[in-house]
Amino acid sequence: MSEEILINVTPRETRVGVVENGMLQELHVERTSRRGYVGNVYKGRVQRVMPGMQAVFVDIGLERAAFLHASDIVRPPLPDGAAEAPAGGNGNGHMPSISELVHEGQEIVVQVVKDPIGTKGARLSTHLSIPSRYLVLLPHARTLGISTRIEDETERQRLKDVLTPLIGDNPLGYIVRTNAEEQSAESLAFDVTYLGKVWRVVQENIAKAKVGERVYEELSLPLRALRDLLNDDIEKVRVDSRETFEKVAKFVHKFMPSLDDRIEHYSGERPIFDLYGVEDEIQRALRKEVPLKSGGYLIVDQTEAMTTIDVNTGGYLGTRNLEETVYRTNLEAAQAAARQLRLRNLGGIIIIDFIDMTDEEHKRQVIRMLEKGLARDHAKTTVYPMSQLGLVEMTRKRTTESLERQLCEPCPACMGRGAVKTAETVTYEIFREITRAVRQFNAQKLLVMASPKVVGRILEEESTAVAELEEFISKSIRFQAEEHYSQEQFDVVLL
Repeated sequence: MSEEILINVTPRETRVGVVENGMLQELHVERTSRRGYVGNVYKGRVQRVMPGMQAVFVDIGLERAAFLHASDIVRPPLPDGAAEAPAGGNGNGHMPSISELVHEGQEIVVQVVKDPIGTKGARLSTHLSIPSRYLVLLPHARTLGISTRIEDETERQRLKDVLTPLIGDNPLGYIVRTNAEEQSAESLAFDVTYLGKVWRVVQENIAKAKVGERVYEELSLPLRALRDLLNDDIEKVRVDSRETFEKVAKFVHKFMPSLDDRIEHYSGERPIFDLYGVEDEIQRALRKEVPLKSGGYLIVDQTEAMTTIDVNTGGYLGTRNLEETVYRTNLEAAQAAARQLRLRNLGGIIIIDFIDMTDEEHKRQVIRMLEKGLARDHAKTTVYPMSQLGLVEMTRKRTTESLERQLCEPCPACMGRGAVKTAETVTYEIFREITRAVRQFNAQKLLVMASPKVVGRILEEESTAVAELEEFISKSIRFQAEEHYSQEQFDVVLL
């Protein structure tokens, strides 16, 4: 599989695209005016304790107070010989009350685990984690965990054997990332040393920081993308900015010297995203309808709480029978849905409405195809069995806004409804408003300003109704088309 990373830099925006076999699979956007907060560590102050929600609001210097749940707070160490409570409980199997863990006004060091999304503030945790190329440092946990994506038991044991002496009596915990598979002891030792230095700097920053100050900042998008995404499968990393290329090359040389030759400065005249058709893919990723090669299509609908994906056969008639047609369409849709989730960065609860199938084996194959498509997704996903109605429920971990929410805002014409009132509906709203206005106020005549389409309809198709209305209110009505008015917009002026 041919896989490349493209880095496009403009004065106040950086975009990173992951292209597999010529098709855009992931897009990450970072703007100078609105950098994400995930991964940043702050010194905060507890503003409000809410025992009913087992949570607190914490001031970390952002526009909105951030949210910290009791389950995301590090427990005080247990006395020697005390048994660990189940699920972080207090010995009775229950989580301690939030009031036992923190109090109002308390200073607390927290990490952002989810950016502010919509009207919600950032989500926090006191379980700090600092990632490097192959490891994640857990300052408050003495443990050595290995990513479940490393499935080979021999390799898991090798990594454990390599890291155990490196960590020694160090009172810090580590998680071995998927990238560490088959890496040398020297590379892992480098990461242990690097993370140790970073943590010492963070501790120094915590000691001198004031409330609301950042004590650790996550890497910028290009470096973060390379840390998390660059591996032996990536053939090339093309960067269209000389300055960013130099930073990237320096970073890769320091942390992944074996991949030095993959980094390339793109100096062509044609924009790098145009060269790979990425701009067109982005435009398509903002549409509700996703065409399938078979003639079927998906409808992707994003709401506040969940995303629904509806599968339709469209013009695909198949070659054999209805069940076979439906099965083929669903297989293609499963593959396309997995790609869209990753490309659009859709998270939370997702419902996929496949076309009904009667064959149980067909249902299993469609689920397998969906899981196969999600296997390369870096976000954690959980897929549940297909329901009797052909619905598949799944979750995808969300830490940042979706692509649509990052690049778009609600339409001012329809206020985000996705539909505008018809000219006919607006016409009758105007008639009602005229009747209401003349009952409340004295006027000799009325002027109605509305969009050209609405005014045209009133004068052509509703001229009789206007004459009857003038007779009913005993006043003349004049209509004026305003080019800049949206279809739903109108004003009734009393003269």
